[in-house]
Amino acid sequence: MKKALALVLVLVLSLSLFAGCGKKKSDSTIVIGASSTPHAEILEQVKDVLAKEGYTLDIVVYDDYVLPNTALEDGSLDANYFQHTPYLNSFNESNGTHLVSAALIHYEPFGLYGNGVSDVKDIAVGATILVPADDSNETRALFLLQQEGLIKLADGATVEEGVTTLDIADDGGFDIQAIQADTVPAQLANSDEGTVAVINGNYALQANLDINDALAIEDASGDAAQYYANLIAVKEGNENLDKIQALVKALQTEEIRKFMEESYDGAVVPVF
Repeated sequence: MKKALALVLVLVLSLSLFAGCGKKKSDSTIVIGASSTPHAEILEQVKDVLAKEGYTLDIVVYDDYVLPNTALEDGSLDANYFQHTPYLNSFNESNGTHLVSAALIHYEPFGLYGNGVSDVKDIAVGATILVPADDSNETRALFLLQQEGLIKLADGATVEEGVTTLDIADDGGFDIQAIQADTVPAQLANSDEGTVAVINGNYALQANLDINDALAIEDASGDAAQYYANLIAVKEGNENLDKIQALVKALQTEEIRKFMEESYDGAVVPVF
């Protein structure tokens, strides 16, 4: 009987130790969702730094703006890196999620690109202008068009409250079409000559578009640099976890600042 009891105790102790080891391993792994460019590329630069701190960085690449947030909400991810605050707030409101920012990392200026057009003044009346259709990015695109004098938004329109094509008071005679954000570069490439498009920074990079070739870009001296800064998102309550703080610290360094500046030539601007 004593031998049997001792065997049971050994088995219980072994299982407890095994479970403890499993928990420790989980705590030392950071699973983060990211867009491939530039987010996953930037994250690759901090893998070794985090390894020295005892953390394994597992990067999961997504090609859309929905799944990395639903995966974060359900606990499949510890964090994600692809979005800015207005999009995050809009997503939470629309989907009942509880995601928050742990840190601001970089800003990607929106650019206006043309098919066979080399200057804003050469955009012909009646030309098609493509813009991303999701809430925050549509707002951002329309304010860029207004910045360049191509359209006029309704009086009182603000970035904070958001706008859509329905809020255009004067379209300048252009055919403005809101379409899915990740399809804009391809649709521009396959469009009639004279078409122009406002493209998200990461999708422009993926399409090998150079921000320096854009007809216009957002004013980096304005509020956009902070308001639209890309962030590390986590589920509410996890902002101060050791591994999240370690990730933020690894990203907000001079080495990463230099990598952004040298690798993306103005298309990715650090904000820390």
